[in-house]
Amino acid sequence: MKSIILMAAVALLSTTACQAQIKNAKTATVKVYGNCGMCETTIEKAANKTKVSTVDWNEETKMATITYDSKKTNVDAVLKNIALAGYDNQSFLAPDAAYNKLPGCCKYDREKKTAMLTQPAKDTMTTMQNHTNHQHDGMVNATQETNQLTAVFDSYFSLKDALVKTDGTIASAKAKDLQKAINAVKMEKLAMDVHNSWMKVLNNLKEDAEHINITKDIAHQRDYFMSLSTNMYALIKVAKPTETVYYQYCPMANEGKGANWLSKESGVKNPYYGAQMLTCGKTVETIK
Repeated sequence: MKSIILMAAVALLSTTACQAQIKNAKTATVKVYGNCGMCETTIEKAANKTKVSTVDWNEETKMATITYDSKKTNVDAVLKNIALAGYDNQSFLAPDAAYNKLPGCCKYDREKKTAMLTQPAKDTMTTMQNHTNHQHDGMVNATQETNQLTAVFDSYFSLKDALVKTDGTIASAKAKDLQKAINAVKMEKLAMDVHNSWMKVLNNLKEDAEHINITKDIAHQRDYFMSLSTNMYALIKVAKPTETVYYQYCPMANEGKGANWLSKESGVKNPYYGAQMLTCGKTVETIK
């Protein structure tokens, strides 16, 4: 009993010492999934940064106590790093590749299996600047978040234009460009609401772009463009484009069930029929 009390006291003193080294300290307790002592070591190693953040994970409760310097980082940045180490938590899901690399004893039961991250989180700030510089940084960060998806949207519109021209070869090439744009997105730079929306549609975007890329059959490409447009619409509604986008609808597409697409032009140019029924359809929503 005495040894247990002694160990607890040492652990408490160690935690207190770590917290004392962190300035502007704030503490949060969050759920992090895991199984064993090995998980504890990996989780804490992923999240602990000298004088920036420290984490104490409890194997029994699956709760992590995060202490962090509020002027250098935040809870989400710490949780992203934990997810990248393979551990789902209340804010982010680990990439499948990271989870699959965990030892057998560490593979906890996953409530959800959609990967949330592919790149490491960065501290929100490493040094404090004056008020003017801080405002400038905020504008730069907002621009970076928007720019992360600009190439994705532009590639989609180029693909749409190729389908309007009924050119399967160009559509295939533009779909490949779209795949590259999707893979190039740095998710840690997305705003939280955009990040969540992105992860909901990411797998479908990749699948649809791949199907369009691997064929030059225009009918096959148009079939997958329907699903691609639905998911792109869900994303662009949250991401807010830098220019006006028109959500348009053709009642004849999809065997008479109707289908939508996005366009930067207010005038209808139908990607599902091309010259056969170029102006068939209407604008159903204007996104600004």
